[in-house]
Amino acid sequence: MPPRLAPLVHEGLIDAVLRQLMSGKEATVYVVRSGDEVRCAKVYKDANKRNFRQAALYQEGRRTKNTRQARAMAKGTRYGRQAQEEAWQSVEVDTLFRLAAAGVRVPKPHAFSHGVVLMELVTDADGNAAPRLNDLALTEGVALAHHATLIREIVRMLCAGIIHGDLSEYNVLVDRAGPVIIDLPQAVNAAGNNNAAAMLQRDVANVTAYFSRFAPALATTEYGPEIWSLYERGALGVDSPLTGRIAADTRTADVAAVLREITDVEAEHAARLRYQAEMAQH
Repeated sequence: MPPRLAPLVHEGLIDAVLRQLMSGKEATVYVVRSGDEVRCAKVYKDANKRNFRQAALYQEGRRTKNTRQARAMAKGTRYGRQAQEEAWQSVEVDTLFRLAAAGVRVPKPHAFSHGVVLMELVTDADGNAAPRLNDLALTEGVALAHHATLIREIVRMLCAGIIHGDLSEYNVLVDRAGPVIIDLPQAVNAAGNNNAAAMLQRDVANVTAYFSRFAPALATTEYGPEIWSLYERGALGVDSPLTGRIAADTRTADVAAVLREITDVEAEHAARLRYQAEMAQH
């Protein structure tokens, strides 16, 4: 019995631990039995044992309603570090519930307790644990279909205000109906993170680069910039038509206007310095 799962067994959330499914940079996942259902339990690794870089980029824009916790987290106290770790872990289950409600293909969440997320075990057509996208050999047709599905899922996530932030072929499972997005503790609030545009476009670029190995025509598409452009203009919907192309900005730069602006700023600065010098003389 893994020690971190013992409290869930004691509370009746898990009846038996069947086997370890996988171990990654963030967590170890176990196959468990809860009543009549087989589920998976994601056990987060301690912060000092994780290998997720640049966590601060992903935490920007996240808020806590507990002011004491917020102050402690800002000061980096022991209590603050513990609170920040708990907040980091709870993001995934909160995001899973939010995305599932929005119709995004993610594992169905069941509970979060003692740093463990209990959720649906995604399976293939034979009832076995679904493979990761990276483990599959794809035909061009299947690659195009899965890519189209994931692009639409990324759009649906963005419409729900969420960006995965670390999407690649390693955190997409493929069940009998197609791709399922997993691993969301670093999920980003699209409206509250200054890095949101870059992360969204990186997610799209990652999955597109992978599928272009099997469908080379995808390599020249520009879905990331197109999706973000629509989102910025408030024109993105879950069914928005996408072309994979974005029109280049052909407007001519107004250099004269820029120079006038620079001159005006310089004049204001000079006037301010003269005023300060005059006041100093009095």
